[in-house]
Amino acid sequence: MSKGFIPAAKPIVGQGERDAVDAVLRSGMLAQGAEVAAFEQEFTQVLLDGRAAVAVNSGTAGLHLGLLAAGVGPGDEVIVPSFTFAATANAVALTGATPVFADIEPRHYCLDPGHVSGLITERTKAIMPVHLYGHPANMPALRELAERHGLALYEDAAQAHGAALDGTPAGAFGTFAMFSLYPTKNMTSGEGGIVATADAEVERTLRLLRNQGMQRQYENEIVGFNARMTDLHAAIGRVQLARLGEWTRIRQANARFFDRNLDGVGVPAVADGAVHVYHQYTITVADDRDRFVAALKEEHQIGAGVYYPIPNHRLPSFARTDDLPNTEQAARTVLSLPVHPSLDDEDRERIVTAVNTLAKAGA
Repeated sequence: MSKGFIPAAKPIVGQGERDAVDAVLRSGMLAQGAEVAAFEQEFTQVLLDGRAAVAVNSGTAGLHLGLLAAGVGPGDEVIVPSFTFAATANAVALTGATPVFADIEPRHYCLDPGHVSGLITERTKAIMPVHLYGHPANMPALRELAERHGLALYEDAAQAHGAALDGTPAGAFGTFAMFSLYPTKNMTSGEGGIVATADAEVERTLRLLRNQGMQRQYENEIVGFNARMTDLHAAIGRVQLARLGEWTRIRQANARFFDRNLDGVGVPAVADGAVHVYHQYTITVADDRDRFVAALKEEHQIGAGVYYPIPNHRLPSFARTDDLPNTEQAARTVLSLPVHPSLDDEDRERIVTAVNTLAKAGA
């Protein structure tokens, strides 16, 4: 008998998280405090190759404050992909700078360095790739491009906890990097974000910006925000961080199973030297993608995600006319299958059977 619907994403919250939250509640210290400090230190040790970690209340806040701390503002341009969640470009726009949309390379859905090269102007301040779906962007090529033109390099690592390229972890390439801790990410704090940096001045400015511009109470050095993470959220994050490695290995095993058994669809490519952490397992379908997604749900009780059907440059908030053919192709043809650690053998077999059946039938 079928076990019922398989969701596209399934946050894992267990007794450990509940116990950690209860301990904070019993302490009476709920705002940013010892739990946040401990979470930052542990995140640094586990994922950041020693870079500092600054916890904030959302991934979007992390991008925004990271850009501000790095000196981005009015008159600047930051090159970003259009094929990503809108927060990437929104954060640039919120600083007063202009997001400039570049195309992606079609195998890994990350920024295409060749297209980025043609977009650089005298106003370009930085390049900010997204390690989309958990696969690292081509950071060596983007770093060479940035260095050649005297530009900064930032990272949107919202989906890339534990990803790496040639032994360097995602988040350790640029001036700063942001990791999201939203519930559907590979690990969560309930809501929140981490900003990573090796630049002491950027780190100090981040800590000021998240806390009304002050390090000591009532000594406001700059105009800042209230972007603090609570100890409640940090306590959840600490428990999740301890299990991230285990969960990542399960995601990767699920992905290998799909790679071996799916037929008639395009499966994710992994670059040489890359560690893919499969925030999403994203396939391409030749025919009607939306009909394929609907059939998975209605005929097979399997959820699938479509990220991102409207590229950023075509959103009403930006409404650009850029020519980004790989972006447009991906927006029409990709869908993401369940790959989360809660899948069991029966779930994986059901997903393979459903996808192969629909691909053979042309959905």
